[in-house]
Amino acid sequence: MNPGSPTPRRALVTGGSGDIGGAICRALAAQGCHVYVHANANPQRAQKLADEIGDGAQAIAFDVTNADATRAALDEILQAGAIDILVHNAGIHDDAPLAGMRAEQWHRVIDVSLHGFFHVAQPLLLPMVRSRFGRIVCVSSVAAQFGNRGQVNYAAAKSALHGAVKSLAREMASRGITANAVAPGVIAGRLANAAFDAEKIRELVPAGRAGTPEEVAALVAFLCSDAAAYVNGQIIGVNGGMI
Repeated sequence: MNPGSPTPRRALVTGGSGDIGGAICRALAAQGCHVYVHANANPQRAQKLADEIGDGAQAIAFDVTNADATRAALDEILQAGAIDILVHNAGIHDDAPLAGMRAEQWHRVIDVSLHGFFHVAQPLLLPMVRSRFGRIVCVSSVAAQFGNRGQVNYAAAKSALHGAVKSLAREMASRGITANAVAPGVIAGRLANAAFDAEKIRELVPAGRAGTPEEVAALVAFLCSDAAAYVNGQIIGVNGGMI
């Protein structure tokens, strides 16, 4: 919430209909934000989550890889004022060893995570500058810090976001805008549950368990709060000690 004002902060969470994205939307709504729950392939899930949250949430659907469609969607919600918080959580896996990776696998993964970040963040920056407040958080991955076989495309896309937030933090810090990245490890949910059994998780994770979407969301919500105004340009792991 904006101190001294009844107007809630407005937050956009890309990929908000997924496991981690949904937990982030709930955490920001609990913090008093009005949350735009973004989806592309599954707008019904975004709408269901928005209905669950209630008056503090609204579903929105567009393809972050499509610059024109993204700009049109953002222009519409910007008519009501600046988006104060952007959590860029949208991302996809399309794993293969690089030697056998198809060009479309490489480009699609990078398009969603990296080009999608530009398409979403760039139109929101000047309104943030005018309001002298902004929080930008990219959801990255331990793969960007540690590397992972079969995920050269995914690790490349996510690690590029690290450089983006570090540079953006330097550009925008004097305007009251922060940019950080959160790098989850093995997080319970549909993707992790399909990829890892309990024994494999114990081998990979010093904590001996998968993290929860809520544990990631708690850190993201803090980084989006007024209390995190001096945390800027950081890459913070949520990985149970993997790295």
